[in-house]
Amino acid sequence: MTNLPLNEILPQDIIDTSRDAVLILSQDLTVLAANQAFYANFQIASEETLGRQLYDLKGGHWNIPGLRLLLEQIVPLDTVVNAHEVDVVFPDLGHRIMLVNVRRVQRTTDAESLFLMSIDDVTEARLASAEAERSWILAQNIVDTVRDPLLVLEHDMSVVFASRSFLKLFGVQSTEVVGQQLKTLGDGQWNVAALNDLLERVLPRDEHVDGLLLEDDFPGLGRRVFKINARKIFRPGNHVTRMLVVFEDATEAVLLDRHRDILAAELAHRIKNSLQIISSFVSHEIRRAAEPCAEGYKAMQARIRAVAELYDVIAQSSAFGPVNMETYLKGITTTIRKSLLSPNSNITISTKTEPLSIQPDYAVSIGLIVNELATNAVKYAFPSGQGEVVLGFQRREGEVALTVSDNGIGLSGKSEGSGLGTQFVKAFVKQLGGSLASATSSNGTTYTVRLPPSILAE
Repeated sequence: MTNLPLNEILPQDIIDTSRDAVLILSQDLTVLAANQAFYANFQIASEETLGRQLYDLKGGHWNIPGLRLLLEQIVPLDTVVNAHEVDVVFPDLGHRIMLVNVRRVQRTTDAESLFLMSIDDVTEARLASAEAERSWILAQNIVDTVRDPLLVLEHDMSVVFASRSFLKLFGVQSTEVVGQQLKTLGDGQWNVAALNDLLERVLPRDEHVDGLLLEDDFPGLGRRVFKINARKIFRPGNHVTRMLVVFEDATEAVLLDRHRDILAAELAHRIKNSLQIISSFVSHEIRRAAEPCAEGYKAMQARIRAVAELYDVIAQSSAFGPVNMETYLKGITTTIRKSLLSPNSNITISTKTEPLSIQPDYAVSIGLIVNELATNAVKYAFPSGQGEVVLGFQRREGEVALTVSDNGIGLSGKSEGSGLGTQFVKAFVKQLGGSLASATSSNGTTYTVRLPPSILAE
């Protein structure tokens, strides 16, 4: 490549490198040169441009008042003018917004001045910005109709916008909130580490905050519980990413849930007490009954106690909502250990469950099935006094499997007893719409209860 001296580089070569439209004008505003960007952007040919006065271009379309003001009144007073905005509607091109830069130059002391003019067409950017502003105002108006308080936050957690419902609920003015960081609002109720950590991950990681409960005393409101949800939002036009935070007043719902839990626990406690009274009556009958009847009374009493303990476990694990099976089965194992095994026993009872919950209506039946099968295993499967019982609950294809397994001597070595417990188990399984199967060997026994997936609390 040949290196040309600077004085041999033509002005046309220089101006053609600019992306902005460029004109070189004489003192009487005749066009001496124009670059390719000017021809392309304003759809005009060179023969229609060069040698013509600026105001006469395209049949006088360039006789623009804003441009005349710039060239005839402003430029004569200033050597350089930057970013003078000209707003015009061309008959053939439509609405254009242009930022015009003009520099008056003089090549030699005795030569006339020239005007170097560059034109930056910012129409698209300005219209996009105006449309974004209109969309933003519309979004603000929509937000103001939402009942739950809302805030829009910048990446630094400063408030950009507060909805009318937020201002009304907390009794503040927009000027007291906008520009402030969330953690500084009020008496610092929002300055909570857990909340801050979650919100700080929303923008960079595009994560959501869903249902975070925050409880505190708020001035003028008293004790309140707010459920907080947050999402990243995108404002068109300027690529600004912000965060929308919604504060749902969940005080009433949370207090109702707590009240329900208290009532449920109280109800379960009373049911348990009533069953214990019934168990006491049965104890009285056991003392009066002959030996064959006494065994039946003892079996009845054991099942009554089991139901009482199951209600206790249900109340602690669910408050009569969906029953978590891992918690429920662990509660049953604790009950069996206390009633049948000594602290030094070599028989262990453990659970192996998936994270599943069941509808509360099925909890007692399932608990009695597990209690009956696990109790029999503890009593009859380990004549040596050593072994393991495992309670399982897993989802399988199209069904749910409840299992009670032991590594004892197998069914042949177990006492059949009266067979009443087995009848109870079959009756409960049928009531649940399931089926019962068993597999046994000298290495142990496994009972599998196949249940419909409809018992699950999805």
